[in-house]
Amino acid sequence: MELRDYQKTFVYKVRDAFKSHRRVLGVSPTGSGKTQIFSFISKGVQDNGKRILVCAHRRELLFQISRALDSWRVQHSMLTADSRGTPRATCVVASVFTLANRLKHFPPPDLLVLDEAHHAVIGSTFGKVISHFPNARVLGVTATACRLDGRGLGDSFDYLVEGPSVAELTAMGWLSPAEVYAPKHALDLRGIKVRGGDYVASELTDAMDKPSITGNAVEHYTRLAPDKRAIVFCCSIKHAEDVAAEFRRAGYRAEHIDGGMEDYCRDAVLYRFAKGETQVLTSCELVNEGFDLPTIEVAILLRPTKSLGLYLQQVGRAIRPMEGKARTLILDHAGNTAEHGFIDEPRTWTLDAREKKKAPEKSIPVRVCPKCYAMHAPMPVCPKCGHVYIVAGREVQQLDGELERISGPEEIAAAMAETQMQARYRILINIGKNRSMENPERWATKVMLGEYARRLAKEGRQADGYMVDGLTLEERDRFIAMLRGTENQVEMVV
Repeated sequence: MELRDYQKTFVYKVRDAFKSHRRVLGVSPTGSGKTQIFSFISKGVQDNGKRILVCAHRRELLFQISRALDSWRVQHSMLTADSRGTPRATCVVASVFTLANRLKHFPPPDLLVLDEAHHAVIGSTFGKVISHFPNARVLGVTATACRLDGRGLGDSFDYLVEGPSVAELTAMGWLSPAEVYAPKHALDLRGIKVRGGDYVASELTDAMDKPSITGNAVEHYTRLAPDKRAIVFCCSIKHAEDVAAEFRRAGYRAEHIDGGMEDYCRDAVLYRFAKGETQVLTSCELVNEGFDLPTIEVAILLRPTKSLGLYLQQVGRAIRPMEGKARTLILDHAGNTAEHGFIDEPRTWTLDAREKKKAPEKSIPVRVCPKCYAMHAPMPVCPKCGHVYIVAGREVQQLDGELERISGPEEIAAAMAETQMQARYRILINIGKNRSMENPERWATKVMLGEYARRLAKEGRQADGYMVDGLTLEERDRFIAMLRGTENQVEMVV
């Protein structure tokens, strides 16, 4: 086993943070390998003769953690509702709820690890465990350092370490690029009450569990991804059951899964889905956190939410890469992308609480193509189908001082490709700035050049002349000029 480079950097940051802080929260996107990171750290702690206690709140998470620890040869015992575990083992993987009732039997750990640590606030079960071991170093990990109730995590942690962003991981090939589609007409949720910061579940179910909405979801899936494995996020168990039944009526092999099932039943459902025997899996809440199945190629959102964390957790289930998976489709029938922004938008995390009644930070606007229903950032051409938007000032492009209408398919394709890459380039630069990089433009340029070189290599192009990192000097100069929107020879920055 070996960590990826960005994971090694994350470990160095955590170790450095522990030099002056006792409780560190590590934030890194879903699919970035947080379990592998803290398993590697746990291996070092155990090798030094010290104790580790790892806590999680769901059965599936506990077994994922156990498998990761095994891969790093970390000897450990398990504490669950069905297993007493071995309290004095040098490493214990524990259900936080079971542990909370047996704390007096456990000697203080040197390192306390909390998975899905956004739950770890004062007064919670996680908070009870933290308080019981005041002298332990605490490492919490999460993909979403935010809570719907606005409470900060600063009472439980005193330092925050950030890993790479979704955009960075996608650029490096460690996450699958997401392609988002939405219905032509947005949902009208104005009549749904909000309680505790999110929509009232019962009213949401009544609003979403309708043949018209479910039928539209089935239609979109049939048109865009009929041969791909999909997970559907629903509002309630009944909603999940009804949606699965609708997919079966359309001829698909569909099942639902919920927390009320016996463990062996849930395991059987997940096994059939992983093997491809089930095409569509519907769920309410159960697979939002810690659900690790790279075989998911489509996420269908049928559960509107005001929670950024819930949205990111759901979409994050589907963007894990696997061989042969070129992209992930997000079929958003819930309006969550319009509410929270695209999965790969730059986001800033903090330990501070959110001010009451303060509106959440607005994400960049999104646009739904009227032709193919793809969702994308504002641009004059749909990056999926090439539809040109009829907007004043957007239907022409300026070339050498003359105006030329984009009319033919070749011109549309070229404009579409360049617009996509330029938008991505700007996003990467902003990410670099948010991370206080010394030269964000240099970093963004290198990322984009690498992607371009890999694309040309896949296309099998043969180039003559001196090459650097898979590109000729002429190709590099021309590509950088396109990214920057310049026409003349540009100064090399890499």
